[in-house]
Amino acid sequence: MSDTNGFKADLDARRAEARLGGGEARIARQHDKGKLTARERLDVLLDDGSFEEIGMFVRHQCHDFSLDQNRPYGDGVVTGYGTIHGRLVYVFSQDFTVFGGSLGLAHAEKIVKIMKLAMENGAPVIGLNDSGGARIQEGVVSLGGYADIFLLNTLASGVVPQISAVMGPCAGGAVYSPAITDFIFMVQGTSYMFVTGPDVVKTVTQEDVTHEELGGASTHASKSGVAHVTCGNDVDCLLRIRDLFDFIPQNCEEPPPRQPTDDPADRAEAALDTLVPENPNKPYDMHDVIRHVVDDGRFFEIHRDYAENLIVGFAHLGGRSVGIVANQPSVLAGVLDIKASIKGARFVRFCDAFNVPLIVFEDVPGFLPGTDQEWRGIIKHGAKLLYAFCEATVPKMTVITRKAYGGAYDVMNSKHIRGDLNFAWPTAEIAVMGPKGAVEIIYRKQLAGAEDPDALKTEFTDQYRHKFANPYVAAEYGYIDDVIEPSQTRRKLIRGLEMLENKVVNNPRRKHGNIPL
Repeated sequence: MSDTNGFKADLDARRAEARLGGGEARIARQHDKGKLTARERLDVLLDDGSFEEIGMFVRHQCHDFSLDQNRPYGDGVVTGYGTIHGRLVYVFSQDFTVFGGSLGLAHAEKIVKIMKLAMENGAPVIGLNDSGGARIQEGVVSLGGYADIFLLNTLASGVVPQISAVMGPCAGGAVYSPAITDFIFMVQGTSYMFVTGPDVVKTVTQEDVTHEELGGASTHASKSGVAHVTCGNDVDCLLRIRDLFDFIPQNCEEPPPRQPTDDPADRAEAALDTLVPENPNKPYDMHDVIRHVVDDGRFFEIHRDYAENLIVGFAHLGGRSVGIVANQPSVLAGVLDIKASIKGARFVRFCDAFNVPLIVFEDVPGFLPGTDQEWRGIIKHGAKLLYAFCEATVPKMTVITRKAYGGAYDVMNSKHIRGDLNFAWPTAEIAVMGPKGAVEIIYRKQLAGAEDPDALKTEFTDQYRHKFANPYVAAEYGYIDDVIEPSQTRRKLIRGLEMLENKVVNNPRRKHGNIPL
């Protein structure tokens, strides 16, 4: 019995040492920065008592630079599995109190093991990043460790959801693992990402910039689009990741989770009947449309502060998870530009990869004109959104609330690119371009020779608007399946989802397409 007690005491002591990470002093410094420790983060992220650790006693095997005298358990990363809302997830959480969370060979091997388990068992993988980067003392094996992780990120893409939370530094080669994953969450004031830091930037370009300005959460949320969701603190970040799991499935073979709701499927929303202004040039907030239509008004927005002229995010309709893509008339009149096209394409491809039906709310006057957009490749980038919608085989429904002009009409999940159900409100305007521009082209000669060109232009514009500023010409051709009362939008979409539940469409056999990157 004494030997058994001795073994247990030894095991308990080793576990206590591992759980302490870099020690009380470094844990205190972590807390002083407003950050949780690696294990505290997992306690918030996962269901109570569900975490099972793998690799607690792993140690590095490096002997250079006196590292053989400092071999903490876990090697700076906590790995294992647990549940979120009762569903299996795999996790790794870098421990900044141990070697600054730096990545060496053993550290990388622990992450790779978790990612392989996630793929083999069809469950999401969540990475909590808080690391000083490659462990310099281990040299090239640290770089090799990163590459091993990048490969697994790529192979897992579209197989299981991959979520990254950047909760501290993430610099150099370390940034490419989160970049490959599906969604990146960042924390205001305590996290940053960049390929080269402020000191290198100063040396090379003579720019003076802080860590926060160069790669903080606000920068990546609004300027680069690298961050999908920004959060106020660690706890907020982890709870929002839990919220995301209300909408996404375990893997590419399973449907998203159903969410029970008391919100009636046939609820009519009278406010929608008067939401679109009579003046076609007056803006309104498409968020109002979304909130009135979805279950309980709940909308989980992605990329809220980036390319705000396009809205993307998750919601439920009749308990079913859906991905929403919507033009935003109150920002740049809802035009599509380079940033919006990239934002939308990435989101559409995620939804298609993971069996999330797509709902499009359309009010788009076209693509943004100008030399800046043309020279930066709006043709190529706009084609990304077109490609994504064309390629998608999940149920796809579109509601045209007002303008659907030019090539943007085609791109926003039109009937021509396999939209399953395409509805229009009576306020819909479907045409090659707006009435004013069309008249100036079509009637150029008549206007040039008219005694009163302004009056004639007004007459022609009214005629054009009467003919095309409505959905019925498109409906005659079958491009619109139904013209609906705005108040009935929720009922129509839910009935459509029910009808499309068993949709099967197979794209041509191929290794993969060549999206215009």
